Amino acid sequence: MAGRLKQPTGRYGGKTAEERQAERRQRFLDAALQLFGDSPGFRSTTVAALSEAAGLSTRQFYEAFRTLEDVLAALHLQVNDWAETAALAALADVDGLPVAERAAAIFRAYAADVTSDPRRVRITFVEIIGVSARMEEQRLARRARWVDLICAEAEAAAARGEAAQRDYRIAAAAFIGSVNGLLHDWSAGWVDATLDQVVEELVRQLLGILRPQGWGPGRS
Repeated sequence: MAGRLKQPTGRYGGKTAEERQAERRQRFLDAALQLFGDSPGFRSTTVAALSEAAGLSTRQFYEAFRTLEDVLAALHLQVNDWAETAALAALADVDGLPVAERAAAIFRAYAADVTSDPRRVRITFVEIIGVSARMEEQRLARRARWVDLICAEAEAAAARGEAAQRDYRIAAAAFIGSVNGLLHDWSAGWVDATLDQVVEELVRQLLGILRPQGWGPGRS
């Protein structure tokens, strides 16, 4: 298909064309969360099947998206936005508290949001892998946002004398890899622990990075 079909204009049912289009786009994303995040998965879903699940036509699909990969890309961003919003809200609630409490709040909120729906876990950690170079770039870009958040928290803690003064970027990247792997394995039933225990372990790991053996307040 050369491009998207022409968009309708004008009001209908009290809504603008843009509002109706946004609603249809979200219906496709909601359907994709079910089909991509559960069964049959992204690689086995067709445009026709997704349109049927959304209660819309394939013509309306091509008004909103070019390809199914575009849907996966938008859904991956949406799921990550939900988790990021939850983490930042929790961080705002513990403003001014020590780094241990801040770390616990961030990862408790993130873990609770991501694992609240197994379909979100699959979209975040499974379905996006190996799809295309474009999707890998997007996955790494979103992962870099979490690395930036950890680095910012670590540097702020160091400035307050609560953590070692160092370049945290490599350590933060390694830690985010641990977070993703552990939450995926826990959600899949491969880790025999409660979610609180998983979060406690992640916080211990992060504090170990921030406060390595031999470090103490006043030391670099």
